[in-house]
Amino acid sequence: MTTPTALPDRPLPTQGHLARLRHLAERATPHSLLALANRFAIAGIFWMSARTKVDGWFHITDSTYLLFREEYRLPVIPPEWAAQMATVSEHLFAVLLVLGLFTRFSALALLGMTLVIQTFVYPDAWPTHLSWAALMLYLVGRGGGVLSLDRLLFKR
Repeated sequence: MTTPTALPDRPLPTQGHLARLRHLAERATPHSLLALANRFAIAGIFWMSARTKVDGWFHITDSTYLLFREEYRLPVIPPEWAAQMATVSEHLFAVLLVLGLFTRFSALALLGMTLVIQTFVYPDAWPTHLSWAALMLYLVGRGGGVLSLDRLLFKR
C-alpha cells in the first residue's frame, strides 16, 4: 500500500481543508475577543474572592482578619495589613480589568498576588493558579485589546 505524496506545487487534499479550518479558527478568535474573555474571567475570580472578605459595600469582616491571622500566615507582613491590601487589591484590579483600564498593570498585580498565594498559602493548588497565571500572562503580554479603555485613552 502506498501513501499519497504531494506534487511540489500541489498540497495534499487534507492540507487545504486543515489550512482553511486553521484560518477560520484564527479569525473567530481575534486578540480583542481573547483579551476580553481573559479580562472578565480573571476579574470574576478575584471579584468573587474579594466579596467574601467584606460585609455590605466595603466593611472588611472579622473572619477575614482571622483567616489572614490563622490560616494564611504570610511572612513579613502583619495579617491586618495583608487582609486590607488583599481585599482592596482584589476589588480594585478586578474592576480595572473589566473596564480594560491599566490592563497590563492590573493583570501583573493580580499575577503577583497569585504567586504569593501559590508560594505561601496554598502550594498544592498549582493547577488552579497556573490556569489563572496563563490568562494573566496573556493580558500582561498583549494588553486589553480594542474593547478596552486602554485603547481609547492611550492610542498608539
